[in-house]
Amino acid sequence: MHDPIRVLVLNQISQHGLERLPTDRYQVGKDIAEPHAILVRSADLHAMDIPASVRAIGRAGAGTNNIPVTAMSARGVPVFNAPGANANAVKELVIAGMLMAARNLPAALRFVAALDPAAPDMERTVENGKKSFAGFELAGHTLGVIGLGRIGCLVADAAIRLGMHVVGYDPEITVDAAWSLPSQVKKAHSVGEILKAAHFVTLHVPLVPATRHLIGTATLGQMRHGAVLLNFSREGVVDEAAVLAALDAGRLRHYVCDFPSPAVNANTHVTALPHLGASTREAEDNCAQMVVEQLRDYFENGNVRNAVNFPDAVAPRESGFRVAIANANVPNMLGQISSTLAQAGLNIHNMVNKSRGEMAYTLVDVDSPVADAVLADLRRIDGVLAVRYLPDPAA
Repeated sequence: MHDPIRVLVLNQISQHGLERLPTDRYQVGKDIAEPHAILVRSADLHAMDIPASVRAIGRAGAGTNNIPVTAMSARGVPVFNAPGANANAVKELVIAGMLMAARNLPAALRFVAALDPAAPDMERTVENGKKSFAGFELAGHTLGVIGLGRIGCLVADAAIRLGMHVVGYDPEITVDAAWSLPSQVKKAHSVGEILKAAHFVTLHVPLVPATRHLIGTATLGQMRHGAVLLNFSREGVVDEAAVLAALDAGRLRHYVCDFPSPAVNANTHVTALPHLGASTREAEDNCAQMVVEQLRDYFENGNVRNAVNFPDAVAPRESGFRVAIANANVPNMLGQISSTLAQAGLNIHNMVNKSRGEMAYTLVDVDSPVADAVLADLRRIDGVLAVRYLPDPAA
């Protein structure tokens, strides 16, 4: 009987996900000492002294800005996320945001909330006041989608079904996303092309150096007059000060986002929601289940799926004895690994090596048990970051 894998849970992780960790193999809780894995949602791991025992981190969501990914890469620790698991929830919120802006719903709700229910002329006040909130329908207008991942594709499809024209831009669109993108979406060749064409612009990009303040003074100057901007990706993708200036100048009609702040909350042309993008029961369940399954496959089989800092590496077992090696992507690494195993008299059944930037990951199935001394020799290879031995309990 092997010692259980200890999983530290931070934040509230859906029980539908946690119950996928068998109690005979995993010890799960919020007060776990020397954990092998951490499951997190929004907790800031930058401020945490992450124990040396940690072998993997799972984020029950898409963004990993709250995790020190670079530091974990240097330790050979994969950081898993759940891309697309909350996509439908975000898609529905984007559609709601467009409707709120087009039909002036936030202002109308404020008007109704301020009515005196005891006033004898309340009905007349309503009839006179509603003229101020006349809006327009979505059908026939153009939506620009910047970022055509899972969420962007769903938003595009929903908008088309509502009778909108859709133009999309993503210089790094994946093959899977391209296949799922509706054929009616017109492909743009730049952000500027989107901004000039669209009545609504919705952002679905990660926050990286290249996308910080993607929407700022220069890009806002390219938007068609009276457009609506929606940001349900990351706060830093938009320059708040530039957006507020565009609202005040009348260039932007409305800004809808999921990121309240003292600056935007004071503007009546801003609708800021309290981080509701993934706040549905279904999304929380989907994210937890997805990331838990990925953690299990990593700990039990060494397979890597959806790690933001590791290459995807998945291989069926060809023997009962597997070694998983995280290493720097440098020349002759496979040769040194093979030589070390051969010198120990181990025959390699199968070897899978994948790389991603400076990181590489190797799975090796061998014909017999691997001694601790051999694992120590592998760890001493210059450039090897982490070595795990994964014998099949059934072998």
